[in-house]
Amino acid sequence: MKHIIPPTARTLSIIMGGGAGTRLFPLTKDRAKPAVPIGGKYRLVDIPISNCLNSGIRSIYVLTQFNSTSLHRHINASYKFDNFSPSIVEILAAQQTPEGSTWYQGTADAVRQNLRTFLEETHDYFIILSGDQLYRMDYRDIIQQHIEGGADLTIACIPVNREAATSFGIMETDEGRHISRFVEKPTDPAILKELQMKPELLRELKEPDHQELYLASMGIYVFNRQVLADCLDNDMPDFGKNIIPSTIGTRKVQAFIHRGYWEDIGTIRSFFDANLNLCDPQPQYSFYAPGAPIYTQSRFLPASVVEDTIVSRAMISDGCQIRSSRLERCVIGIRSLIQSGSRLRNTIVMGADYYERDKGGTPNGTIPIGIGRDCIIEDAIIDKNARIGDGVVITAHEQDVNTEGDGYYIRDGIVVIPKNGVIPPGTRI
Repeated sequence: MKHIIPPTARTLSIIMGGGAGTRLFPLTKDRAKPAVPIGGKYRLVDIPISNCLNSGIRSIYVLTQFNSTSLHRHINASYKFDNFSPSIVEILAAQQTPEGSTWYQGTADAVRQNLRTFLEETHDYFIILSGDQLYRMDYRDIIQQHIEGGADLTIACIPVNREAATSFGIMETDEGRHISRFVEKPTDPAILKELQMKPELLRELKEPDHQELYLASMGIYVFNRQVLADCLDNDMPDFGKNIIPSTIGTRKVQAFIHRGYWEDIGTIRSFFDANLNLCDPQPQYSFYAPGAPIYTQSRFLPASVVEDTIVSRAMISDGCQIRSSRLERCVIGIRSLIQSGSRLRNTIVMGADYYERDKGGTPNGTIPIGIGRDCIIEDAIIDKNARIGDGVVITAHEQDVNTEGDGYYIRDGIVVIPKNGVIPPGTRI
C-alpha cells in the first residue's frame, strides 16, 4: 500500500524575523521585533511557529537580522526536538556568502539569499510568514485551497473596511477568488470603488451585498517550489511591493480569505491595545484554544503569589509576587514584583529575566527590579528588568503625544519605560 504524504509534510515554512521594527521603538531598542514579549509569557515569534506546529508543518526556518541575540536565545531555548523527529526550527541569520555580502534588502531578498538552503530540501510548497503578527490560522486550509485550485501562488487576505483599506495592499478578485489586481495603500475614491469585494463573493462569505469591504493582504504567501525560484530570479527586494504585483497577470494567483482576528503589531498603540484586549471578557484573540496551544520557553517558575490585592481583568504570569495592590486591566509578565500600595490600570508589566536574589540581591542604594510601593501607573508599558521607585506616578497622555524624558518615552500617548530603565522615587510622568 502506497504511503500518502500529507501536504503539510511537503511544506517548508519561512518566517521573516529580521525587521528592525522602528515604529515599535523603544520596545525594539535592544531586541528584534519578533522577540518583543506579548501576553505576559510569550514572544511574538511564538505565534507563527506555534501555528506551523499545530498545522503539521515541522520544517521551519526563521530569517533574522537586526538585534537578533535575544530572538536567537529564545528560539534555541524554546524549540527542541528529539533525534527521532523530522522537526526543525532553525535560524538563518544574514551572512556574507560567495554570492553576496549585503544585509537583507527586503523580504524577497532575505528569501533569495537563503534559497539555496531551502531548495536543498524536497518540499513542494513554501509558506512565507511574518514574525510579528497576532492571529490563529490552520495553514492546512490555505495549503489545501492552494493545491485544489491549481494555484502558483496563494495570498492570505482579510476583509477590511474602507478606512482600513488605505493602510494595506488591496487585492481585486473575481467571484472565484482569482486575483487580477493589486494596489498598495489605495486612496483614490475611484480606485477604491473598483477594488471592492464583488457581491457574489460577499454572499459566499455571508456578508450583505452592499457591504463595502476590501481584501487586504496579510503578508502570508504559499508558493509552489519552482514558482518561488522563478519569482526570485531577479533583484527585486520585497514581496509585497515588488514580487506580488509582478506575479499577478503572469501566474495563477488566488486569494485565501481568513475569517478571524488578525493584527499586525506595527506600532506602540497596536501592541498596547492587542495586549490589553487579552484581559477583556471576550477577547478578540485568546491563547486558550483546545488542541492548539501557543508554545514558548519552559521556564519552570513557581506559581504566582498574590497577597491582599484587588484584581479586575488581569493576566498574571508565572513567578510573580504582588502585595497589597490594585490591578485593573493589566498584563503582568513573568517574575513581576509589585509592592504594597501600588495601583496599576491599563498597564503592561513585562516582568524580569531573573530574580535579583539569584544574583546576590539588590546592592545598597539601588532601586529593586519591579514596581515600588505606593505607585500610581496608568496607560503605560513597563519593559523587562525596569526599576520603578516608591511613589512614582505615571498617568495618561494625549494619544498624539510623542516625546521622551529621562528614563522614559511617550509614544501614541502611552508611557514606555524601556528595558532596564530606572525611574527614581517620587517621579511624576
